Amino acid sequence: MTNTNLRDFLRSRRSIRRFKPDVVPDSVLSDILLTSTYAPSAHHRQPWRFVVIQDSSAKKHLADEMAIAFEKDLHQDNLPQAEIDTLIVRSKSRINSAPVVIMLCLDMTDMNQYQDKKRNRAEFLTATQSVANAGVQLLLATHAEGLGGVWVCSPIFAQETVQHALEIPQAWEPQAMFLIGYPADTPKVRERKKLEEIVKFM
Repeated sequence: MTNTNLRDFLRSRRSIRRFKPDVVPDSVLSDILLTSTYAPSAHHRQPWRFVVIQDSSAKKHLADEMAIAFEKDLHQDNLPQAEIDTLIVRSKSRINSAPVVIMLCLDMTDMNQYQDKKRNRAEFLTATQSVANAGVQLLLATHAEGLGGVWVCSPIFAQETVQHALEIPQAWEPQAMFLIGYPADTPKVRERKKLEEIVKFM
């Protein structure tokens, strides 16, 4: 692969929200997950954890439980009930229609523990960044296998709800959810901010 081909590949990834019903082979999923673990992590502690959900009843249970928490938040925002209902239906549909749902979690068990709050906070942030690295790697690995995926941040707003729904250890803190499958369509490129707006050269 040439540098140009690699650049084109990296820039061709899109956030895919509509999928074909085709089943994703277990071997492909395993390759995606293994590639994800090659992301860099603080102290090489690899604090990422993955929950792979393919069973339709498990996806429905997760979607239903998350919807309850989501609706509570939307009511606090004083949105009209009709708008809330629309958002809830869309949220459930996205989870239920995705062939694969991967919950990406953070586990602080193997990270350093300090005597002061400042360094403990910094350690938590470096672990969170490490998990985010694995998330980006997961999306690129998904793209490399000819699949599409989208990063969904909603689990971080309902961590306890997700933990309970998936019956995962309390130490596994949900950070993001990835919906994965074979793309039903390919979205157009969305505009990026110009480098002059976001970069300072010194």
